[in-house]
Amino acid sequence: MEFSVNSPILFIIVGAIIALVLWQSFFFLIKAMKRAKQLGIASSTLKKTISSAAIFTVAPAVAILVGIIALSKSLGLALPWLRLSVIGSITYETVAAGNALEAAGMNAGTTISDPSVFITVAWVMTIGIAAGLILVPFVTKKIQSGLLNVTMKDKKWGEIFNNAMFLGMISAFLGYVFCDVGLVFKGDTSGLIPVCVMLVSAVVMAICGLGATKLKIRWLNDYALPISLICGMASAIPFTNLLGGAM
Repeated sequence: MEFSVNSPILFIIVGAIIALVLWQSFFFLIKAMKRAKQLGIASSTLKKTISSAAIFTVAPAVAILVGIIALSKSLGLALPWLRLSVIGSITYETVAAGNALEAAGMNAGTTISDPSVFITVAWVMTIGIAAGLILVPFVTKKIQSGLLNVTMKDKKWGEIFNNAMFLGMISAFLGYVFCDVGLVFKGDTSGLIPVCVMLVSAVVMAICGLGATKLKIRWLNDYALPISLICGMASAIPFTNLLGGAM
């Protein structure tokens, strides 16, 4: 039987896993509502909380949908749907899949026809993110305790240390953005495309931040990420047409 990244069996397997996760979410929702009623919380408050939470899930859902669309060309719909809906990160999954495809001599715009390549990409995406799950029970408490101790001794240094950790995480992804810039010296400007896309996304994010703080447009706090993602991806089209060829 010919392999397909959109094989029905993949959708059946992924659908079963996602159905289990949805059942868990529904189970704990019912448990939480029963406990809230035991504590005397009004039904109107519960309904307002549930509706507000449901509305604010739209923002990250848009970002996830963008990631699924970006990966679907080469990986089909089933695998990205699973990775980005159950456990995963759009910033990690796209980079991991891109690196695995590049190692296999392919790019994100090429549909996988070899099952071994598909399995390799799936393992790379899964094992990389699973490391965090394994480490969390063992190191999170120690890290939090360390940060708390630093903050209690000196609040300013605590904030600096926390920001430094965040910037360190971001730096790992910046390397992926700038890794092909050196191709410019060989007459190939395609390495500048990720940099230009990142700059567009950063500018859009800054504008959303100013709108949320200066103009008091609060909903931008929740939708800044998907807006910047969509604008960045849209800008990739003209940048690719402009810089995709050699100088």
